[in-house]
Amino acid sequence: MKYDNIEQVAVIGTGVIGASWAAYFLARGLRVSAWDPAPGARERLREAVDAHWPTLIRIGLTAGATRDGLTFHDTLDAALEGADFVQESGPEREDLKQDLFRKMDDALPPSVVIASSSSGLLMSRVQSVCAHPARVVLGHPFNPPHLIPLVEVIGGEQSSQAAIDTAMQFYRAIGKRAIHVRKEVKGHIANRLQAALWREAIHLVDTGVASVADIDDAIAYGPGLRWAALGPFLNLHLSGGAGGIAHLLDHLGPPIESWWADLGEPVLTDDLKARITAGVEAELAGRGNARLEAQRDAVILGILASKP
Repeated sequence: MKYDNIEQVAVIGTGVIGASWAAYFLARGLRVSAWDPAPGARERLREAVDAHWPTLIRIGLTAGATRDGLTFHDTLDAALEGADFVQESGPEREDLKQDLFRKMDDALPPSVVIASSSSGLLMSRVQSVCAHPARVVLGHPFNPPHLIPLVEVIGGEQSSQAAIDTAMQFYRAIGKRAIHVRKEVKGHIANRLQAALWREAIHLVDTGVASVADIDDAIAYGPGLRWAALGPFLNLHLSGGAGGIAHLLDHLGPPIESWWADLGEPVLTDDLKARITAGVEAELAGRGNARLEAQRDAVILGILASKP
């Protein structure tokens, strides 16, 4: 299936990620056929799409985009019928993924790419149960997919270059910032980078260096602002002045290595989890998740509007 012939996307699994994907695909003028076996999934999906639609209007809808392009089906096979591309966002369990991919692989023509939103599983293991493993790839979004452009595309051991290319071209054609991860690793790229930051943030709480709120402020009002404009390497390059990153690495290399050596390796004990939870609740100060999400989305929309 060529990327520019994709008109209908099957969204399999309509939780937080799947529903966000469904809204985004609709906003790009695609038809969406969805399935999720959870009770009440049909109603929750409609509510989520309606909730995301004002944000998507602000981003800009593709001509002809409509929420009427969404259909929810009672069976997996019905949702897959006529699909030109599949975006799977089921539970993050390898055994469930394998069972689901086996069924999808049996039901679909071999030309249809099946992409998984998995945040950490390896496609080599998921595709191993398929009769047509070459068309299975990972298309990992960054939450929420209807708002954040990043998608990580990774092939498993048996994925074809054609399937990887189709996924990359399709995501880019609908406005995503697709990157090709060239080697399978747990957590892919963005989640591994996040995990490194989370580890040290939790270590700093554990050792009493700072409060949860202060650590959030340290990122949100410090390096997070620079990272929203440029990635870590380009920011390091600018920090090197006229000499660029080569000067920076020569000049600050030894101090950076000493910081690495001092980073913590916390263990999430019940006590530590309780302290982090209490810290977050204190930082929220009565703000609900809906208000927090609206604040986050408004900031992200402003950043996206200013990016080239």
